[in-house]
Amino acid sequence: MELHDVWFVLIAVLWTGYFFLEGFDFGVGVLTKLLACNRGEKRVLINTIGPVWDGNEVWLLTAGGATFAAFPEWYATLFSGFYLPLLIILVCLIIRGVAFEYRAKRPEEQWQTNWEQAIFWTSLIPAFLWGVAFGNIVRGVKLDAQHEYVGSVLDLLNPYALLGGLVTLTLFTFHGAVFTALKTVGEIRERARGLANGLGVLTAALAVLFLVWTQLNSGGAESFVAMTVAVLALLGALVANRAGREGWSFALSGVTIAAAVAMLFLALFPNVMPSSLNPDWSLTVTNASSSPYTLRIMTWCAAVATPVVLLYQGWTYWVFRKRIGTQHIAEAH
Repeated sequence: MELHDVWFVLIAVLWTGYFFLEGFDFGVGVLTKLLACNRGEKRVLINTIGPVWDGNEVWLLTAGGATFAAFPEWYATLFSGFYLPLLIILVCLIIRGVAFEYRAKRPEEQWQTNWEQAIFWTSLIPAFLWGVAFGNIVRGVKLDAQHEYVGSVLDLLNPYALLGGLVTLTLFTFHGAVFTALKTVGEIRERARGLANGLGVLTAALAVLFLVWTQLNSGGAESFVAMTVAVLALLGALVANRAGREGWSFALSGVTIAAAVAMLFLALFPNVMPSSLNPDWSLTVTNASSSPYTLRIMTWCAAVATPVVLLYQGWTYWVFRKRIGTQHIAEAH
């Protein structure tokens, strides 16, 4: 395996980590409107992800940085062609971070309501747009002979990509509901489990349609295996949730996300951005990669830094592992 192949796999792993971790806190953000009945419950939901949401976004920064360094042609084409949706995601992530920090800075109800609305929308929109973006990457976009995107924003809003957006939105919300049931006590925990049951059925229907469509268009034997694992894990997560086994349900919903991301990258390889105009104009792991020397330096740096990052993030989750409920909220902020 060449180093550019290794870095393709590593970037897939980084996106898997990002969607697994940021996926449930996007889901919790959406649930602040769908699940919480009062301000105290909204604060419970926000507090379940309060200590970890910013650490989860490190995976996105690392995935973007690794793409820039390992595959600069991919990075340049992706960020120029998908400029508007990626800008919207970036603005949402900025506003979302501000909303978490500023919501409780003033006691006025309207102030807090406005920031809660911001948390909801800036969780929902990126959760949808990430699916649209990856749907287009796997489906192929209009790249010319110079590997430049020559389509429009409307070209990105095709049925396959929009279905991908609905899949990530529902899957992340289901993942967040299961996480909420795992992290809370009392009535909100029971309602989260009930909501996860309904969301899981909807998610399964959309996900099976999207994954089968992907497999028929560009899949192979390896992606079929990943698709099977994703579907079985999602069904297992539903069964575990109905049985009240929140830990197993959360783990299996995470396996669903990991297997689905693996399927997309397996269907994509050896391309990184297929051209829908001419397959010969596609960006591949070979023509989009940096020099072997650059990739060697990156590999050594990653070998040293990655265990440290995993250790401190794992320690953070261990420290904040306890369940919380409205009884732990001093006042309904």
